[in-house]
Amino acid sequence: MTMAIPAVVALLGGVLAAVWKPSLRARSLIQHFAAGVVLAALAVELLPEIEREHAPTWVLIGSFALGSFFMYGIKLWTLRLEHAALRSGATSGAGSGLLLATFIDVATDGFIIGAGFAAGGQTGTILALGLSVELLFLGLALASNATSGRRIIALSGALGVTVLVFAVLGSTLLTGASHAVLGGTLAFSAAALLYLVTEELLIEAHEVEEEPISTLVLFGGFLAFWSIQLIGR
Repeated sequence: MTMAIPAVVALLGGVLAAVWKPSLRARSLIQHFAAGVVLAALAVELLPEIEREHAPTWVLIGSFALGSFFMYGIKLWTLRLEHAALRSGATSGAGSGLLLATFIDVATDGFIIGAGFAAGGQTGTILALGLSVELLFLGLALASNATSGRRIIALSGALGVTVLVFAVLGSTLLTGASHAVLGGTLAFSAAALLYLVTEELLIEAHEVEEEPISTLVLFGGFLAFWSIQLIGR
């Protein structure tokens, strides 16, 4: 079942992170590759599918704006939790809050995948494959947060279950929906994916000194995903 691929990848990312802690340079390259893949999913599949839905223009504009403000709110909330951790010096509570924000982000990804499957065609499969790369990185990133062993595998498994549940929920709720509802949901999803690339993957990737190869890896991620889409036509 294609919808379950992101959940399996999230768990595999946690298993991999339990036995291998990537260097900062390796993590940066993984993030660049993931950013390229998500950009390809956005440009090659999601935006054309939004056009095919022929939803009213005002619905698309409003939904994209709503998605932008939603992700902006998540960003502000995450920053507040990080600042609270720095002020208090006690990371346990704040760490729980940041973990909750991560689960909300993953739940949003799952709903995006479900919306893609409801739209029909290859959209759901393309989005599932693209966001799987992000979830693989997320599992590896857990290893850098003083988390290891069984706990990191359990967290990754929980993230996988979350993305699967919300993918099924999104697909169930949106199957048979009107063009306006489906188009609006996909426009909201486009804003969320754009945020993922610009405000998460690439910003974190640039926390270490960037090397010229990083740009090539970014384009490699885009090309790899686009190639899969072209071959599958």
